[in-house]
Amino acid sequence: MKVIIVGLGQTGNLLIASLANENYDIVVIDKERALVDAVTDKYNVNGVVGSGASRETLLKAGADTADAIVALTHVDEINLLSCMQAKSLGTSYAAARLLMPDFVHEQEELKKQYNIDFFVKPRPDVAEEIYRNIGMPGFTKLEGFWGNKVQLLNMNVLDNSVLKDRSLIDIKQSLKMDILIITVIRDGRLYIPHGDFVIKSGDSLNVAVSKKDLDSSLEKLGIQRSRTKKIVIVGGSTTCNYLLGMMKKDKNDVTILEQDGGRCRELMEQYPGINVAFAGGGTLEVLEEEHVSKSDMIISLTNNDETNLVISMYAWSCNIPSIITRVDKPEHLKLLHKVNIDITVSPAESSALKAMRYILSCEVKDAGKEIGKYYLLADGMAEIMDFPAGADFKCLNVAFSDKAFSLRKDVLITAILRNDEMIIPSGSTCIKEGDRVIITSSRKNHIRSLSEILR
Repeated sequence: MKVIIVGLGQTGNLLIASLANENYDIVVIDKERALVDAVTDKYNVNGVVGSGASRETLLKAGADTADAIVALTHVDEINLLSCMQAKSLGTSYAAARLLMPDFVHEQEELKKQYNIDFFVKPRPDVAEEIYRNIGMPGFTKLEGFWGNKVQLLNMNVLDNSVLKDRSLIDIKQSLKMDILIITVIRDGRLYIPHGDFVIKSGDSLNVAVSKKDLDSSLEKLGIQRSRTKKIVIVGGSTTCNYLLGMMKKDKNDVTILEQDGGRCRELMEQYPGINVAFAGGGTLEVLEEEHVSKSDMIISLTNNDETNLVISMYAWSCNIPSIITRVDKPEHLKLLHKVNIDITVSPAESSALKAMRYILSCEVKDAGKEIGKYYLLADGMAEIMDFPAGADFKCLNVAFSDKAFSLRKDVLITAILRNDEMIIPSGSTCIKEGDRVIITSSRKNHIRSLSEILR
């Protein structure tokens, strides 16, 4: 599959790093020769220096024969034009990053006008990620899947966890939880666990749970959302705007700290019930003046990683129960995770992951397969996807505990969507015609149809 990537910023580099070891013919485009040279020296990719919006540049990159283009520059108009030009030259699929709220609001019209198939929207996506995790402790993180019917809980197993040193069968029977542990990372290695697998301290888990059972499952796991009556947001960015819109109905006591006076006035006009404070002085001084140490939660959304790190370290030292930090550079993400400072969100990482999911979806469409939604998880080592169960599936109506139902190694049936209901499977569960079957598998299996899950 031939893929053109326009824009070699943080997101573009993360996407290339994720795709470099896959079987793709990648061509990168950027106006900065130094950036193109750096990427082509590091990875087995080709590069073209120029504007991604130029037909001449796109032709040099092979847009007339490309399968997909992903435009990730910091200028929305260039991303839109790059995709439109590439599609007109013959590229099959196009995805563009949108940063401006006006364009995000008009995305359906833009899809038609510019012939674009998919938009990467880091700011509203990150805001949604933050909102979903308000009050969550630092060793857990919630992801929403399949219209939020399936919740994915990513958690690190601590020494005092109820899961420690227990097998999956024991966990299901003794805790009586309708959950499924779908991936485990231990010492950098991926496991797709089955009933006799024993969870150990330090494991990183992905756990599938239905949304309706989420609260009771969290309680049984000993995971408590902290009280978040008083919330402080540092940085009145566009992401902050999206987040405030989601928080309107929650009636929290919200304070925004913003260092730009003009932006402070805009926020006060937009949200008259919210306390907006000018934070033009030193970061720590302002945090102390605003009594941030007494808050229930702090969300750091400035555009500067170093500032966000300082704010998070301060919040951690004050024992603030819930901390969410915006971080873009991978080395900073690793630093925060080493000291376990709660939840991090990364617009660059989120955008790169969305773009990669889209490219993989394009590959499946080209292959003419039946796959539906597709996601990567467990640091990209596993994939989760759904398939329709047709009349040709040879194990229809066969219970999973039946010897006739034999799965391939490192494959797990994660959930079944039936008549708008989500089922977490057990041994007595079976697949019926018309079901949507959600599968988790090691990426090495490269499963692309339901029949391929069987031995």
